[in-house]
Amino acid sequence: MSAPLLSVVDVTKAYGAVVALDGVSIDVGAGEFFALLGPSGCGKTTLMRSIAGFETPDSGKLTLGGEDLAGVPPYRRPVNMMFQSYALFPHLNVFENVAFGLRRKAEAEDAIRARVSELLEMTQLAPFGARRINELSGGQRQRVALARALAPRPALLLLDEPLGALDRKLREETQFQLKEIQRKTQTSFVIVTHDQDEALALADRIAVMRAGKVEQIASPMEIYEKPATRFVAGFVGETNFIDGVIDGAAFVGSFARLQRADCALASGSRATLSVRPERIEVSRDGEGIAGHVEDYVFRGEYTLLRVRVSPDAVLRVGAYDGRFAIGDEVRLSIAPDAGVLFAGEK
Repeated sequence: MSAPLLSVVDVTKAYGAVVALDGVSIDVGAGEFFALLGPSGCGKTTLMRSIAGFETPDSGKLTLGGEDLAGVPPYRRPVNMMFQSYALFPHLNVFENVAFGLRRKAEAEDAIRARVSELLEMTQLAPFGARRINELSGGQRQRVALARALAPRPALLLLDEPLGALDRKLREETQFQLKEIQRKTQTSFVIVTHDQDEALALADRIAVMRAGKVEQIASPMEIYEKPATRFVAGFVGETNFIDGVIDGAAFVGSFARLQRADCALASGSRATLSVRPERIEVSRDGEGIAGHVEDYVFRGEYTLLRVRVSPDAVLRVGAYDGRFAIGDEVRLSIAPDAGVLFAGEK
């Protein structure tokens, strides 16, 4: 395996008694789209600022392209950042906003015009080069900020919640544009976000963070289907947590006995089963766990049902066909390979 472009090894950063980063280690490959995902206060922004050079870790090591970044000021790092606010210059037009970093580097005028024209074409902004920033839509401003950040050809681009100001439809459209631009430029992107859907849609790999630590680093599919911890299972996507005990090759909850295809936990130990709503099959009759529809939410491609299966247990179930109403009696089935088991508290 080739050496990573960015290597973060056992990095720690504290602000007084608050530990923002607690022994964090990640690698980002050349040309990779990497996501730092987690709730507010998990340390992802501190890690991003440490990579950019705006924060100095208390311990640990950061290298970029094999070069130790210790003591290297932000302006000497081959790193650029796209801020959440975009930080565009209102007194400059689109062309000059994108050209700003190149002019600071005193590049030749012909080279500047060629590079800016290339990026405006790539970001579908070529017709808007002469426009002022206040004449652009939110999506267009986002693309100007991206083009400006890419103009100096950084080895690594950091994106701080770049789509947070966009509405849902525009955000989804921009996700495809971001991925296409990243593939074309082959620049390594590190996006910082608390939006699970955004991380799953954009990243080649995701680092899920919590309380200054990395809980799991994996592909989006593995993060979703094989979460390493209960926190990851609950934070990324929707899931049902069912508490129970292990009995041989079965998981016994308060409302059902479920056979398991693979169980590494000892018989008699407490456990929690995490099952995604779409992994629970629902029918109006037949065998399975008896329950009744307590409520539902229509989500276009499916309906999310809240099914009460016991006085103290409600399961969220994805129904992809048929119409269900509040009060309907249903039967639920959970396959032996559905979900992930986590050891319970002793």
